[in-house]
Amino acid sequence: MFDTARHELFTLRDCLRFAVSRFGEAGLYFGHGCDNAWDEAVYLTLATLHLPLDRLEPFLDARLLPQERDILLDVYRRRVEERLPAAYLTREAWLGAHRFYVDERVIVPRSFIAELLDEQLAPWIDAPDQVTAVLDLCTGSGCLAILAALNFPAAHIDAVDISPDALAVARKNVDDYGLQARIRLLESDGFAALAGAAYDLIVANPPYVNAASMAALPPEYRREPQLALASGIDGLDFTRRILAEAKAHLKPGGLLVVEIGHNRDALEAAYPHLPFTWLETAAGDQYVFMLPREAL
Repeated sequence: MFDTARHELFTLRDCLRFAVSRFGEAGLYFGHGCDNAWDEAVYLTLATLHLPLDRLEPFLDARLLPQERDILLDVYRRRVEERLPAAYLTREAWLGAHRFYVDERVIVPRSFIAELLDEQLAPWIDAPDQVTAVLDLCTGSGCLAILAALNFPAAHIDAVDISPDALAVARKNVDDYGLQARIRLLESDGFAALAGAAYDLIVANPPYVNAASMAALPPEYRREPQLALASGIDGLDFTRRILAEAKAHLKPGGLLVVEIGHNRDALEAAYPHLPFTWLETAAGDQYVFMLPREAL
C-alpha cells in the first residue's frame, strides 16, 4: 500500500489522511507525546518537512515534491511496521517548551518532574538561588539535569546513569544547551560513584515498571531500553535503593523528589512510616513523591 501511495498522494492533506488511516489500521499505541493517530500524524508530518509544529492550516493544501512525499511515506511506514515511537523517528522529544535530542539509546522523556522543575519546586523550595548542588539520578537523555540547571541558576548538577550509551545522548543535549560548565555527567550504578557528595536537591525518574506491566507493554515501549523501565516484581527495586541511600547524599534541609509511576499504593504499603508528600502535577498527585532529608 505504501508503494501505491507514492503515485496517488499529492498534498499534505492527502498524506495526513493516509497516515491516520494506516495508523488506525495498524492499531498503533500512542503514549510518547501524542495520544491519538491524528495528532501523531500531524507532528510527524510537520517535523519531517521542517515546518513549524504549531502551524498546520497554511500548509494543508500545499503540493509536495516527489522527494518530500517519499520521505514522509517512509516515516509513516517505519512507524507502522517497526512500531518505533515518533520521537525516535524525528530524533527529538519535548518537555513543555524544551526540545531534547533522543534516539534508541534512551527512553523517550516524559517525566512529570519536568513541570515541577519549571516551577522551581515551589513552594517546597523558597529560595531557588540558594540551590547550589543538584543530583539527577538515572538521567537518561539528561533532560531533567538540563531543566534543573535552567531553573536553579546557581546550581551545579551531577547527572548520573549506569548506561554509557545514555550518557552519550545526555552529552549531546548538555552541549546543545551550552551547559558543559554546570552539568557533570557520571557513569554510576545509583550512588556508587558519588562517595562524599551531598546535594540540596536529588531528583530521580528511575526504572519503576513492575513485572506484570513489563509483560504487557505495547510494542512501542519495547523499543525503549528495558534497563530504564523494569524494576523487579513490584516495580520498586530501584526506589528501595534510593530510599536506603539518599540521606547520605543530601545536605541538611535537602529534598528528595522521585517519580514512581503507578506504584503509590505499593510504595506506601512498603514504607508506612515514611511521611511521603505527593506532589501535584498535570496528571494528578499519584506519581511523584517528595521527602526531606530529615524524614529519611
